[in-house]
Amino acid sequence: MSSAPAPSPEPITADAPASIASPLLTQSWLDLAFLHWAADPAQVAPLLPEGAAPDTLHGVTYVGLVAFRMHRVGWFRLPGVPYLGTFPETNVRLYSVDARGRRGVVFRSLDASRLVPVLMARAGFGLPYQWSRMDVRAEGDLRIYTSARRWPGPRGAHSRITVRVGERIGEPTELEHFLTARWGMHNAFLGRPVYLPNTHPRWPLHRAELLECDESLITAAGLAPPAGPPVSVLYSPGVPVRFGRPSRPAGIPTP
Repeated sequence: MSSAPAPSPEPITADAPASIASPLLTQSWLDLAFLHWAADPAQVAPLLPEGAAPDTLHGVTYVGLVAFRMHRVGWFRLPGVPYLGTFPETNVRLYSVDARGRRGVVFRSLDASRLVPVLMARAGFGLPYQWSRMDVRAEGDLRIYTSARRWPGPRGAHSRITVRVGERIGEPTELEHFLTARWGMHNAFLGRPVYLPNTHPRWPLHRAELLECDESLITAAGLAPPAGPPVSVLYSPGVPVRFGRPSRPAGIPTP
């Protein structure tokens, strides 16, 4: 259970607060569908790692279901890998803040279609990656995302999401910035809390209409099933991303 002191969050910023000159990882996130449901902070707090507390906007936190295409994951400044580093992914995430006020996300599950990256992420970063059969398709203004979990389970956890992409958003709302402008990830690895910073250009966001959402990933991640339709549905063509070296909540880099 999270035991973080009451944090004083940093401001929500649409642009990354700092650059990462020497990245640990590079990748692009493409064709993203963001679905979000409101949640009670008290209910999600036990699901966060030590050192992190629920991040809230006007007293509410959120559960996110985000489907997209991972493109060309690469280490350091090396070119991204075209096959093993390129695959569909769907994650279930929560919103977090640590005692230094750094806002981030906590991944409850990450389904991906390449087994080798799944094994590497589980072993190297302690992330709850799952190997799944997945597909992302574009049909005109429709985006269709499907997944069916293979390993480690629970087998049968699945999702099918269809959205219709709408107009470009000129100025996102406070909530839309809160849900998408996340500049780090809180996680626990080898019993120690860590924070992995990231940076990318400002999100190009579009309105989106949810046409279909048949999923069991949220309950498989230990959360209550969504009560009703999502409060926010967004689409983005994507951004290139850099991840920096992980640090502990106190700001001390890990070995």
